[in-house]
Amino acid sequence: MADPKGFLTTEREVARTRPVAERVKDWNEVHVPGSLLPIVGKQAGRCMDCGIPFCHNGCPLGNLIPEWNDYAYRGDWAAASERLHATNNFPEFTGRLCPAPCESACVLGIDQPPVTIKNVEVSIVDKAWGNGDVTPRPPERLSGKTVAVIGSGPAGLAAAQQLTRAGHTVAVFERADRVGGLLRYGIPEFKMEKANINRRIEQMRAEGTKFRTEVEIGRDIDAAELRRRYDAVVIAAGATVSRDLPVPGRELNGVHFAMEYLPLANKVQEGDLTVSPISAEGKHVVVIGGGDTGADCVGTAHRQGALSVTQLEIMPRPGDERAAHQPWPTFPMLYKVTSAHEETAYLARKRKGVDPDEGPSSPQEDEEGRVYSVSTTRFEGDEDGNVQALHLIEVEFKEGKLEPRPGTERRIPAQLVTLAMGFTGTDRSNGLVEQFGLELDERGNVARDADFATNVEGVFVAGDAGRGQSLIVWAIAEGRSAARGVDRHLTGSSALPAPIRPTDRALAV
Repeated sequence: MADPKGFLTTEREVARTRPVAERVKDWNEVHVPGSLLPIVGKQAGRCMDCGIPFCHNGCPLGNLIPEWNDYAYRGDWAAASERLHATNNFPEFTGRLCPAPCESACVLGIDQPPVTIKNVEVSIVDKAWGNGDVTPRPPERLSGKTVAVIGSGPAGLAAAQQLTRAGHTVAVFERADRVGGLLRYGIPEFKMEKANINRRIEQMRAEGTKFRTEVEIGRDIDAAELRRRYDAVVIAAGATVSRDLPVPGRELNGVHFAMEYLPLANKVQEGDLTVSPISAEGKHVVVIGGGDTGADCVGTAHRQGALSVTQLEIMPRPGDERAAHQPWPTFPMLYKVTSAHEETAYLARKRKGVDPDEGPSSPQEDEEGRVYSVSTTRFEGDEDGNVQALHLIEVEFKEGKLEPRPGTERRIPAQLVTLAMGFTGTDRSNGLVEQFGLELDERGNVARDADFATNVEGVFVAGDAGRGQSLIVWAIAEGRSAARGVDRHLTGSSALPAPIRPTDRALAV
């Protein structure tokens, strides 16, 4: 146990964020660099090393959280990194992007603020990179077997790294011009700088993994050819089909999917574009969808110079405390204020002439820019076909269904609208599913068995393509588990870990 009295004597403290006035002018990560290191030891010391560490169950990867908390508390960063990497290929990704279901399952969180597991995690891995403790781990010998991985998101990368280290020759195929999938083009730079991806890819190259960018399986290479060239195939293409909003005016210029909008902003940061063709500069922006992708659109719009940003959510506002039907240790749906929402409140106060540095003085101001329990009825355009406004109506639950409330219609200005309502499945426009002859489950995802194998011999599936839209930590767990299935298929047995089964679900209701 790290500090026997840590959870009694030390209050929860998290990484500091840079001032809003500073960070909305650039695309660097919102957290103050190095702000965690002075406090991370004491924060790790709050871990109680429970007899039954429920944080393990909250994390799909089964991260050894009490163990690396103890090492972090003692300042043994090399040992902490070894324990962290024992279950997670990319803790610098999860430490920045995961919503931390482990913290929701923390035993301390029953009646106190939980341990800052996510902050300790990212501190350990960033320290490990700085100390040179993260090095390539090439296999001692090659198996002579070849594997193709379709997709370079977190699931594909995790599967590729595990299989490369097991001795197989692995090639990752990515249809975009750079490796990383949604990590590269769906996550804004201010949430995770892409240098974190680049250095991990270089580690994987040094281990022997090959990367083939701008190659789309199904179009550039058909499924039959890929199966002839490789002994096994892992489909980790994600769930990239965006949920649409078929209301009048959807065809107007200025109404875009989030995944049309966000990648262009990232391409500007990569130096591929000078200015994004879809920009919020000087516009009233409306983001439809209240999840993390919607928040990413909000933060991006602020940095592009939007006049205002409004985020719409069809569901009611989540509560500040756990609901009775979401008890510990489940992952509760709680009201949260992301860095993007802090920026919305700050900029709204500034426009009103109120000193923004005083911070929100009421919950209403804190929620500035977010509207709950509303549904979009139509978009309104000008004579040139450009969107100018959005019409919405309030909704409420009646007999288990959302119904409009008559007399609550209203109109809000909108010269740019982004649709961030989630994803519905794997892209089938390239013929990948049909060419392989893959069976789908009742939800439209690629069906698989206990070894993550599809109905086609030698073809496996990992990540959102098989699970449906999910979290980055589930994607990495899926990639690791699918790698074990592939390894066993190729060699007859496997020593690779499989942290989850295809049927596992999150600790949530």
